[in-house]
Amino acid sequence: MPSSPIDQDIDRQIHTTHERLFRAMEARLPSLGTDTKERYFGVLSLLVGKLEADDKPLREIVQELFTEAAGVILQEMQG
Repeated sequence: MPSSPIDQDIDRQIHTTHERLFRAMEARLPSLGTDTKERYFGVLSLLVGKLEADDKPLREIVQELFTEAAGVILQEMQG
């Protein structure tokens, strides 16, 4: 099924934002402490693993990720 011009534009915007996220994190990595890098890597790995499984809807993945990553996020906010 061909995608609509709106879908194509949203896809383009998502791709561009992914690239911006990558560049922003690459720029920050050198200044991050080891503990922060480990927490970021843990959350990022968790997200990627869930997305790669592809057996759940995105909504469910986000709900699980939020629950599992909440402790890490709170720890980062305190540190």
